[in-house]
Amino acid sequence: MESPPRLRVAVLVNAAAGTVTRQSAEHLKAELLSAFEQAGIAPELNFLPSTEMRAAAEEVLRRVQAGKLDAIMGGGGDGSIRTIAGVLAGTGVPLGVLPLGTLNHFARDLGLPLDLREAVAVVAHGTVRSVDVAAMNGEIFLNNSSIGLYPLLVLERERQRHRKHLPKWLAMLLAVFRVPRHWPLFRLTVRVEGAAEACGTPLVFIGNNEYRLALTAFGRRERLDGAELSIYVARSESWLSFFRLACRLILGLSKPSRDMRIVKTRTADILSRRHHLLVAFDGEVELLRPPFHYEIRPGALRVFVPPPVA
Repeated sequence: MESPPRLRVAVLVNAAAGTVTRQSAEHLKAELLSAFEQAGIAPELNFLPSTEMRAAAEEVLRRVQAGKLDAIMGGGGDGSIRTIAGVLAGTGVPLGVLPLGTLNHFARDLGLPLDLREAVAVVAHGTVRSVDVAAMNGEIFLNNSSIGLYPLLVLERERQRHRKHLPKWLAMLLAVFRVPRHWPLFRLTVRVEGAAEACGTPLVFIGNNEYRLALTAFGRRERLDGAELSIYVARSESWLSFFRLACRLILGLSKPSRDMRIVKTRTADILSRRHHLLVAFDGEVELLRPPFHYEIRPGALRVFVPPPVA
């Protein structure tokens, strides 16, 4: 009796992902090959620089659509997964996630295992779910986008990492103390459903669905298929007031009506008189020209998820 054909999966791994840099690529490759063998999957492993991820994903998508491959897995942090998801969104081709980054927010919010063998087994089980993606001027993101303080912190974090060869968490801690010396305050206009509101704020945060602000689940999302953007505009005009806001959020003492403006919507526009603004997408920063049009795309991405518990 012949055994069933093995699932053919192309695996695109960011060679600079956190897990890859913490151990040798060869060691990780051997670990992954063992995991795929155990799961009964025939993989094509590709370790790539981040600049080549999109082109590789486009090529693999063509092969899946031609019937030469069965599935695609992305390995890396949220930025790498976002790049591949931007290619697959709207195609119906499901994405498998190998959480190889430092934080792996998307994988955690999906309820995916962080253990590599368990993550590979998720694809072998074959359970697929549709989730929302968000977009800004057509640029897909999975978790969140932000304007203001956070992109500045990310740039300073990366500068500290490269100059002093620090881990990401320590570099971010240094950035938190360095950036506020030149406190950023942005004059923006947020337009939702025809109503425009001008604001002076250090930070606008746009979430793909709702982010929890409660102490026990701070920064997490309960669902990724609610078909809405959640926009958070900080009401802090000084470093001290923003520090107090951060402390209240961390301690679960924040009162949204006092500390920030929160809007739930399907589309929004953010306008500015500045010629360019730094914008973060899932932890990666770009310098872009406003205005910015944000939208939710319900159910646009299919992803492999753990099977439901019986």
